[in-house]
Amino acid sequence: MVIAPAMSPARATEPPPVRGGSGRWQAAVAVAGGTALIAVQAARYGNWIVDDAAITFAYARNLSDGLGPVVQPGADPVEGYSNPTWTALLALGRLVGLFDRGTFFGIPDYVLFPKALGLLCCAGILVAFHAAAAMVVRRPWVVTLAGGAVLAAIPSFVIWAFSGLENPLYALAVVTLAVVTFRAVLSGRLRTSRVAAATGVLAAVAALTRPEGAIYAGVYPVVVLIHLRRANLKPSLGHALVSVAAFAVPFGSYVLWRYLEFGRLVANTAVAKRQGLPEIGQLTRAGDLVQYAGALAVLVLVVLVGLTLARSSWWRDGLITLLVPLGLALAAYAVLEPDWMAQFRFATPVWALSALIGALAATEVFRNTRARGRVLLCGALVVTLVPSVASLERANEKFQSQPTLPMCFVADRFGRMFNQYADILGVREGSVLEPDLGGTSLTSRLHVVDLAGLVDDEIADHYHDQDMAALREHVFEEVKPTFIHFRMYWGPVTGVGSDPRLARDYVPIYTYPDAADYGGDFVRRDAVTDPGLLAAAQDYANENVAATESKINAWGLRRCGDTLTPGQTALGVH
Repeated sequence: MVIAPAMSPARATEPPPVRGGSGRWQAAVAVAGGTALIAVQAARYGNWIVDDAAITFAYARNLSDGLGPVVQPGADPVEGYSNPTWTALLALGRLVGLFDRGTFFGIPDYVLFPKALGLLCCAGILVAFHAAAAMVVRRPWVVTLAGGAVLAAIPSFVIWAFSGLENPLYALAVVTLAVVTFRAVLSGRLRTSRVAAATGVLAAVAALTRPEGAIYAGVYPVVVLIHLRRANLKPSLGHALVSVAAFAVPFGSYVLWRYLEFGRLVANTAVAKRQGLPEIGQLTRAGDLVQYAGALAVLVLVVLVGLTLARSSWWRDGLITLLVPLGLALAAYAVLEPDWMAQFRFATPVWALSALIGALAATEVFRNTRARGRVLLCGALVVTLVPSVASLERANEKFQSQPTLPMCFVADRFGRMFNQYADILGVREGSVLEPDLGGTSLTSRLHVVDLAGLVDDEIADHYHDQDMAALREHVFEEVKPTFIHFRMYWGPVTGVGSDPRLARDYVPIYTYPDAADYGGDFVRRDAVTDPGLLAAAQDYANENVAATESKINAWGLRRCGDTLTPGQTALGVH
């Protein structure tokens, strides 16, 4: 039970004094210290990059080579990425020689560059924390360092900030938007064209980094609505329109380009995943995050925020302002289709905003509490947070031992291994149908057909229409891939494993032993010109498939060579 401490209201009725050079040094040390804490946690995941990130890597490679938005040279343009800003950063990194070129200090740049970008974004988040704290507390470095420590303690935040995906940039855009609005409210500059335009542009950056980021276009209008009075009705509406316009111009321009380039108003990934209109019942999914963080920890956050709001603090309106993007972040998480990946990939902005709000509220309550109350407050924090810290550490250890689908595993199993099949069988040109695209698209010399539909618009349409018969007709009668791989979920859900045309047109190179439709690796009968070569491919598969798949977790945090290029066949590079 948390006891409301006795307050001394006279101590927090005015803004903190502005500090000079020493404050800047404190800020730099706090940002560096918090970033270092996050980096130490990220180091526990080694060279791990999730395979979905490698899809973006492939697009960045081909964009930088002038081949357009394609996942492989010669492929049809399909928007198989949902993070244009992150893709652009990676493409720029490749153009200047920092990404997808080789190694730095013995570390492959396909690992180092995206993780370095993630670390810079984390530092930017803590800079934003300090900018917010400097408005309301005398020691903003405390809030900054505490916020960094909280983020470092949350595996979900650290894992996805260093996964190779766009999460850190997304969180930076959302937190910066929240802090700009927060500072504008407290400084009386909310209804200015500069702030309105800045919030709109930041919302557009969020929307172009993650599809659900479009929800943050509502931050400024909602905050303006909260502070709406009859006297400021006209300027409020005018500036809200400025913010909406500043969002609509860049975001709308991209949507127009998307339609002209791909013929779709949404990314192909959204079509393949059948993302539909949200339902009220989905909002309960936010409870998953409460369970993950720990109910007691969330209760502490709620109590601290409640105590801060209950006081007549001069910056209460600022705290209410920060709760607006947090509420939108929770809503965005709740309405998205559930993600198969572990550790709540879509919750990154929730953790960042909660860390900022919690650190600010805790500092406010602590500095306005007498000595006895501070002792009680610290005791309550320790008692309630220790179980959460222990639970989060268990989540950390579980992820280290079972990392989500590593890019290197996919590069070995479906890129390099199928290259070897093709070499053994003498297939000079061909295609492979399979559902894991990242590492495959970077290493395969075969044309990759995406069974999951993320980078294949026709297959995506079949998933959207829930027409698996049409999908199988497309695969077996139109695409006729040289090789096919499926396993577990993909065989039953598509019906590929039980379709008689599989046995009619294909022969197995390797089949999983558990069930007939469990899957395996198959090659077209007409691609096999010599039974002896097929036997050699089968021997190679029997020797390597099970061994490679058994190491998916043991090798999950490893590197897989200095570079990832089409045609590679070497397996198990550390």
